[in-house]
Amino acid sequence: MDRTESTDAVSSGFEAARLDIRLSAIADNWRECGRISGTAVSGVVKADAYGTGLGPAAQTLEEAGCDTFFVARLDEGVALRSLVPEARIFVLDGAAPEAIPALLAHRLTPVLNSLSDLANWSGPGRPDAAIHIDTGMNRLGLPTDELAVLVAESKKRLSGLNVVLLMSHLACADEPDHEMNKVQRDRFRTALAKLPPAPASLSSSGGVLLGRDYAFDLVRPGIGLYGGNPQPSQPNPFRTVVRLTGKILQLRRVDCGQTVGYGASYRVGRNSTLATVALGYADGLMRAIGNRGKASVAGKRAPIVGRVSMDLITLDVTDIPRVKVGDDAEFLGDDISLEELAADSGTAAYEILTSLSHRAHRHYEALR
Repeated sequence: MDRTESTDAVSSGFEAARLDIRLSAIADNWRECGRISGTAVSGVVKADAYGTGLGPAAQTLEEAGCDTFFVARLDEGVALRSLVPEARIFVLDGAAPEAIPALLAHRLTPVLNSLSDLANWSGPGRPDAAIHIDTGMNRLGLPTDELAVLVAESKKRLSGLNVVLLMSHLACADEPDHEMNKVQRDRFRTALAKLPPAPASLSSSGGVLLGRDYAFDLVRPGIGLYGGNPQPSQPNPFRTVVRLTGKILQLRRVDCGQTVGYGASYRVGRNSTLATVALGYADGLMRAIGNRGKASVAGKRAPIVGRVSMDLITLDVTDIPRVKVGDDAEFLGDDISLEELAADSGTAAYEILTSLSHRAHRHYEALR
């Protein structure tokens, strides 16, 4: 049975812009990560569940069986705790002294990224912790020199800590043939062999697709849960989650030689029919797709002509028969993939998702 819930935008009976989020697809993508990896699967729900909505996404994952979540910010963990009271929630930002009261109060598990994090969190009554080992990303995590100290002084440094996870993060998992993947995997194995045993995690969505050699005890999919392809050079094994559409507000005939939009950046090369659509950069579209992106109208591609405005975007629908005012134009979804829109926008799929605004009417579809 289909259940559709509309949230966020105030309902007026007319939806100029619409964002459909398929919760069942999020659950299916989580299960697919388990099938591929053959190991336990967490859910990464940072950045408002990659722009899809923390509450609906997290509760959907919990219903599917997910009992472990990752967020980046402390505030995200606090918000998530009320949604999934019994789940384990890891906070990637570490354990700054001023964060410790909230971490404890909300039963959040910090990911310790440095020896100073370890020292901050160590002490009587402190609950579980994860330790992040940097294996080549050079971002967060214990660098080589601090890892050497931890190995040499593990009894002292780990006293008062209950380490429930040792983790690292792949830098090049989106490129399956990149030599850095094996380098980091082997560095991680070497580090694990030198430390007291604990469950281990290396792979996010891209790592899941590298094979079970990268799975260890837990995988941490993010973009894959929300329908993105973590390895764009390969077929996408994940279902589409997000569909963004806008209504055609006006159709007009334009003579050859006329210009379109701000800056007159596009000149019509033939007598054309243009469609003005109720969607713009205030809804999350990137201005960069002006004069280079496309939408899908009635299942056919329509090029974007002119600049993207705050509220409007213009399409050339000359070659699409029987287009009428009120028809939908899809800019992301079943016909226009997340990766295609990202490529046209000159950015990554991650930025597309996390830039989606709450102005478009959101519909959460749970297919049973």
